[in-house]
Formats: sequence, structure tokens, C-alpha cells
Amino acid sequence: MSMLEGPMHPGDVLTELYLNPSKMEAMVAARQLGVSLSQIEQLIEGTTGITPDTALHLARLFSTTPDYWENLQTNYDMSLTANKN
Repeated sequence: MSMLEGPMHPGDVLTELYLNPSKMEAMVAARQLGVSLSQIEQLIEGTTGITPDTALHLARLFSTTPDYWENLQTNYDMSLTANKN
């Protein structure tokens, strides 16, 4: 999905802007985040979203803020809702 088409799913952002550039595999990210591999895989696949807990973990690992991750999720959810109407 192009950023011009609408907000990217937070899992795509995680993959494209954080995991791929650092060559970090999902298993390593899960271990460093203290979450299950399936949770990270579901986020990357777009079948689950960012929770406040996940936002806190991601912010710590990637030196961002929890708001950054929560805003990505909110923007994505709003886009989906707007496109349904």
C-alpha cells in the first residue's frame, strides 16, 4: 500500500521502517519486546493492531513514543471506517 493511498497498517510501518532496515527478524523483535512471536507475526500480517501495551514496548525498543504507535493505529482505523461509509 502506498502512503498516498491511505494510512499504512502499523504492522507495515513496523516492518518497512524498523525491522527491514535493521535486518531484525520477527523472532528477535518478539524476544526483545517480551511478547510472543505469534503476536508480532499477527501485527506484521495486519491481522491484529497496536494495543497500548504493545505501543509501550515498541516505543522502548525503537526509541519512539507510545503515542506514535497509537496514532498509527488510530489513523489506520479511521481510514478503514471512513472508507466503509
